[in-house]
Amino acid sequence: MSKHRFKVDKLIRDKMPEIMRARGMVLCERSMDAEEYYKRLKEKLLEEAAEVCSAIDKKEIIIELADLLEVMLAIAKVNDMNLEDIMMAADNKKKENGGFDRRIYNEFVEIESNNQNIEYYKARKDKYPEIDL
Repeated sequence: MSKHRFKVDKLIRDKMPEIMRARGMVLCERSMDAEEYYKRLKEKLLEEAAEVCSAIDKKEIIIELADLLEVMLAIAKVNDMNLEDIMMAADNKKKENGGFDRRIYNEFVEIESNNQNIEYYKARKDKYPEIDL
């Protein structure tokens, strides 16, 4: 039998090394320092968000949302926050700016050059590219 090695290069859940070894796999693992851990959590956040977007049915969506929440809670813990802090910030933001219940999609904004809000968009050219009128 020949062996095969696959690059993983990502943060994994705490019990996965034991689970993988029980399945006959050999893995190369290490513990990260705080700085790398935080970086890898952010990468994991994007990975899990992409998996939510790829989910095709309700069962898969809930599993992926649970994974996303787990990463969010780990990021909160690193920053000395908890779920209550996140929920309070979400409630405040919803009170101030509303939620997403009305399903509003904004294709573009048009702003006069002397409007102070134009600086927000100009400072984020990658996110909000200027388009011709």
